[in-house]
Amino acid sequence: MTDQSKQQATTEICGFDADTILLRGQNLVDDVIGRHTLTSAFLLQALGEPPTEEQIALLDIVLVTIMEHGMVPSVVASRLTLHGAPESLQGAVAAGLLGVGDRYAGTAAQCGEVLSGILEADDQAVAAAALVKEYRGRRQPVPGFGHPIHTGKDPRVAKLLSYISEDGPAYRAAKALEVALSEALGRPLVMNVSTALAVLMFEVGLPVKVMRGVILIARCAGLVGHLLEEMERPVGDALWRGAEGAVTYHHD
Repeated sequence: MTDQSKQQATTEICGFDADTILLRGQNLVDDVIGRHTLTSAFLLQALGEPPTEEQIALLDIVLVTIMEHGMVPSVVASRLTLHGAPESLQGAVAAGLLGVGDRYAGTAAQCGEVLSGILEADDQAVAAAALVKEYRGRRQPVPGFGHPIHTGKDPRVAKLLSYISEDGPAYRAAKALEVALSEALGRPLVMNVSTALAVLMFEVGLPVKVMRGVILIARCAGLVGHLLEEMERPVGDALWRGAEGAVTYHHD
């Protein structure tokens, strides 16, 4: 057995003994409870450093923006699961989270991946144009632009971007991509909320690989609210009956 295999695996996030609980080196009782909000505690736990007020504020904005999206499939799945298994709140939440994907929860994580390539380039305009050419060559839409409902412009975008500087690298990367895409199409096509959310998460300092997790945190909160309403004013039976009436049996 090698020395390396004998080494104890470790975590830097949390530890405890009979008298103390530590979160990233801070005492949970003395330093965290009452001093951190959920958002700031998450940033401390995930990134390992006490967050700034700006980081907390921007992440709060992201979470509030994406928390609620109406009676989308993930919400329907949660409500129907609770209707079928009213004893299983956790099962209903999990059912909804499993259905939180790019189609109805936005493509912020994909936008983060796209923007990261432009952010790393020496010339953002050139990198943006190359990326657009690549997507168009594959006949794929560039994620984070256009919207099926907000066809002119997404009303959330200007509000979100107003909280950060136009000189920020992620902001400039997103605008470079917007310009390149509009030039390639020969018509204006503006960014939607997913790109704006990715820009804000870059400003917070979150890595791309955790951006989808942030969306899940927000949607989890939203699902719990829907499930509370489902307990008090249920619509699950109507959803089930509606699906049953909309789909008929057919066999060749």
